[in-house]
Amino acid sequence: MDFLTLLQVLDSSVRLAVPLLLACLAGLYSERAGIFDIGLEGKMLAAAFAAGAFAAVSGSVWVGLLAGIGASMILSLLHGVASITFRGNQLISGVAINMLAAGMTVLIAQDWFQQGGRTPSLLTEGRLNPINLPFADMFESIPLFGPTYSELVSGHSLIVYVAFAFVPLTWWILYRTRFGLRLRAVGENPASVDTAGVSVIRLRFTAVLICGALCGVAGAYLATGLQAGFIKDMTAGRGFIALAALIFAKWRPWYALWACLLFGLLQALAVRFQSIELAGIVIPVQLMEALPFILTVVILAGFVGRAIPPRAGGEPYVKER
Repeated sequence: MDFLTLLQVLDSSVRLAVPLLLACLAGLYSERAGIFDIGLEGKMLAAAFAAGAFAAVSGSVWVGLLAGIGASMILSLLHGVASITFRGNQLISGVAINMLAAGMTVLIAQDWFQQGGRTPSLLTEGRLNPINLPFADMFESIPLFGPTYSELVSGHSLIVYVAFAFVPLTWWILYRTRFGLRLRAVGENPASVDTAGVSVIRLRFTAVLICGALCGVAGAYLATGLQAGFIKDMTAGRGFIALAALIFAKWRPWYALWACLLFGLLQALAVRFQSIELAGIVIPVQLMEALPFILTVVILAGFVGRAIPPRAGGEPYVKER
């Protein structure tokens, strides 16, 4: 593999890791507050449909982005009402959201556009366009640094840069602000937070809505950044992969970044190399495409017992009288 091919693989890894990273950070906010959310997949799917549909109708990617965030936050609010207000089972609520999104997106898309459950292909104004950073063309002739800057660092859409910037921002919010301290405390010992006069319900709803907003951006990026419109089940298990990355990262922002980049690299290798020959044995394309999911199973099997989630996670809070 030459240097240019390596840069192209890494570039694809970054693009493919972005929806995983956003969904992983979304789950981090929710689960740090004690609300388990396996409905990341459904929220991303609903956001992808809303973004693709409204971008196609309006011709503006920003209208699609807002629609995607709105659709995801509605599902997040539904999850919050079910699991926080009515103290329902959080896992069942997440499964219901996944099933609802999988069925409703195709049904509405077919009724709206009559294209077999997909939205029309997006034109230039309906898609996220790449941003060329300053001096990218000027530095291109410099060995090693130039191609790295112009091919790997420059040329991504705004959402890519926002996603990576959100990692240090999330770390700062969680570990350097009063809100972050309270958010982490409500996932560990909500009774102590309530005793301090802080509303557990409000904090958890805030975390759930932040989760919805980030899932909305992730889904919108799928439909308007990676692809040019919505197709059935286009999230392809990314929400569950993001959950595995979150467990692997032990609910920490910087670890989540590297975990998502690892999954993105595996997806990029599967796309780039349809088959690889090792020691005379040809690895089929089906195995290459299954690598991210195999790693997901390995992580869930090997790290779930070692990773310690927030102590109050999954448990509804009942205020003592």
